[in-house]
Order: sequence, then C-alpha cells, then structure tokens
Amino acid sequence: MRAMPYSHILQTWEWGEFKHATVNWKPFRWAFKRNEELVAMASVGQRRVGALNVLYAPKGPVLAYDDIQLAQEIIGWLEKWARRKRAIWVKIDPDVPLATGVPGEEDDTPSTLGQTFKDLIVKRRWQFSKEQVQFRNTIVIDLNQSEEDLFASMSQNTRRKVRQAEKKGVTIRTAGIDDLPILYDLYANTGERDDFIIRPYNYYATLWRDFMEAGLAHAFIAEYEHKPIAHVILFHFGSKCWYFYGASSNEERQRMPNYALQWKAIQWAKAQGYAAYDMWGAPDEFDESDGMWGVYEFKRGFRGTVVRHIGAWDYSPFRPLYALYNRTRSR
Repeated sequence: MRAMPYSHILQTWEWGEFKHATVNWKPFRWAFKRNEELVAMASVGQRRVGALNVLYAPKGPVLAYDDIQLAQEIIGWLEKWARRKRAIWVKIDPDVPLATGVPGEEDDTPSTLGQTFKDLIVKRRWQFSKEQVQFRNTIVIDLNQSEEDLFASMSQNTRRKVRQAEKKGVTIRTAGIDDLPILYDLYANTGERDDFIIRPYNYYATLWRDFMEAGLAHAFIAEYEHKPIAHVILFHFGSKCWYFYGASSNEERQRMPNYALQWKAIQWAKAQGYAAYDMWGAPDEFDESDGMWGVYEFKRGFRGTVVRHIGAWDYSPFRPLYALYNRTRSR
C-alpha cells in the first residue's frame, strides 16, 4: 500500500488493529488485483448495531482514482459486500481532493478528478454523510523545495515567532515511549483550555506507543529550562507526514514553542524524504465563525496549500434503515 496512489495511514494494518483493540471496530482487509497486478486496497472497520452492522473505510479505499473503470469496480464491490454484511451503511472518505485553495479566492482551483469521482458515487446513490469523521479540509506543505525556500515562504509573523522561540530559551527534543505520560498531560491541558473532549490515557498511550514502535509516528517535545511546555506528534506513511496531535502547557506560551515545534516537524519530515507535510485540519467554512478559525490562522502562516477533499459518503443497501438510523442519531 505504501507506494499506491492516495494511500493513507488510516488505511494501514496498524490503524485497523488499534481501532479494534480500543473501540471495537473489527477490521476487514481487501486487496484487489487486475491481471495479477495489485491495483486497489481497502481496510474496512465493522461495528455491530444490534443485529446489523455499520462499515467504515477511513481515508479509503486506496486506488488510482483517475482510473474510472477501476473506481467503478471497487465501489460496486463495496456496495455488494455491504449488502451481504447486512450493513445499515458503508462509509468511505478517500483522500481525493475536490478543489484546492480557499473558496472564492484567487487560488480556488477545482479538481476534475475529484468532481468526476463525486459524480460517479452520486449516480450510484451514495449520500454525503451527516457524520464527517475526519477533517474534510486541510493545509498541505510541499516539501519538494529547499529548507531555505520553505522558511522564506512563511509569513513574516510566523518566521519572527519561530526565531523568537529560540531566543527565548525554547529547546526541542525527540520524545520516546517513556514520555507518553508527558504527552498525554499536555494534551489533556490543551483539551481543557480549548474546550474539546479527549479520551482516557490508555487510548492515546496505545496509539502513540504502537505507532512509534512500528516506525509510523514521531514526537517532539518543546522545553523551557528542562520543563515540557508543548509537543507535536507526527504520523507518517508512504510519501506523506501528518501533524496529527499538538498540545501546549498553560505556562510559557509567550515563548512561542508551537511555532518552533512546527518548523522542527517540517524540517524532520523533509529530512526523512517525505514529499508532503499535511497539517491535518482546516475549517469547513472559511470565515471567522468556524470553530477552527484560530487554528487555521496559525497553520496558514506556514504557507501551505488549502486542500478541500470530497469528504465522507455513505451507501446504504437498506435505505429505510439508513433513514431511521439518521433520525435516531439526530435526537
């Protein structure tokens, strides 16, 4: 899968095992061949809902989406399998861009590939999901440029804050398995401060430890006078590195540790040979009313490209059950 187009870390064997162990999504893995050549893969989680099931392929399936015939075949296979599994729905959200740039601005550029695939699934009676599990939009930095150009392309304010962090005594070190409690404590502090719900320690400890040990995650901790004040946790697979988790203490925030960490993460991803650094998340609506606007302001200072994906889509072989499920969930 590593070398396939539109591969994603959420489609890896390790992600399926993690979700099975922690939240009881049973993984099914499929490999599809054409003339003995591997052309598509899918990791699909199954969860029971009474006597029925729901199915989810996070950031999958993985295939060359410019091959419309292949896409038709794989989507058709998933539809038939969902019926056999007595699924209320099967959900996909492949890493396929619908457009790049901010809507309505100069860089707003539609993707023919994304629109073609969207038209395909709409004709097959897939529906845009009311439950968008992953971020639909993100910011991606092209690492196929020199480190000097990457730094120069940042906003003046972001460059200044990266430099300030070093001047104000912030140091950065690689985090290991022994640092999991520190990583969690910082993340819990951030969740409390920014008012988002986090899961118990064992969930994150399992994820971070297993992916670090598998060589699929890497973490950095920022310190001031040997005291941890912020962190980033990167996941990496194929040609891409993702900024999945970030956190900071309520103390010493004026030292700009998050800016220094992002620059360190970008440098690390480039040094490892990754082609892209995905900052993992941007607003659904690009205005200040969106809850992600503050985070977006921080991220866009690093001057990546906004990528708007097609999002999550559901297919239900039993449409009345799907309607009932959605009504029940909305109560």
